[in-house]
Amino acid sequence: MTEHSRLQRVLALIDAENRQDPNQELADGQHWPKEYLYSVRMSARQAEFVPEASELLQIACRAQHIKRWHIARSGYPMDRAGYKRWRTDLGQFHGDLTAELMARVGYSDAEQQHIKDLLLKKQLKRDPEVQALEDVICLVFIEFYLADFATRHSEEKLLDIIRKTWGKMSAAGQAAALRLSLTPEVQALVGKALS
Repeated sequence: MTEHSRLQRVLALIDAENRQDPNQELADGQHWPKEYLYSVRMSARQAEFVPEASELLQIACRAQHIKRWHIARSGYPMDRAGYKRWRTDLGQFHGDLTAELMARVGYSDAEQQHIKDLLLKKQLKRDPEVQALEDVICLVFIEFYLADFATRHSEEKLLDIIRKTWGKMSAAGQAAALRLSLTPEVQALVGKALS
């Protein structure tokens, strides 16, 4: 099996999982399974931001939220510790499920382990692939999800979220974020957070 077909097969398996999302999102005049739309946006942003991405980074970007609805936020305490625990459990789940799908199409144990490390964000700021994944995540958040966050949180909380997001990004990621086409409201929030 060629590497290209192996990659296409695992991406199709990830898409099949995400297309089962019972949660829908409206975009471009059509309803999408929420996490499938997210994965399409992640892959599109990765192709633009890191066109030379390794096969494993491409898989990690597509699988970042694989079957995310499976572990509900409501199953954890609604505080900072509960949020962190939920995010860690999700990362573990995403890594395990993606590794399982990779095994089906012939990826090695080492490649599966690398995906788990990527999805758990091990070595952020030290591993260039983990950093690239984090940059793509932050770019997709700012471009597609920040405006919705703005309707549900106080300005103070939003400015904090933007600053934390900015702090996770590399200089290249930050430069790419400044080139995004954002609504005037979101642009103003980002400007205020960074001033």
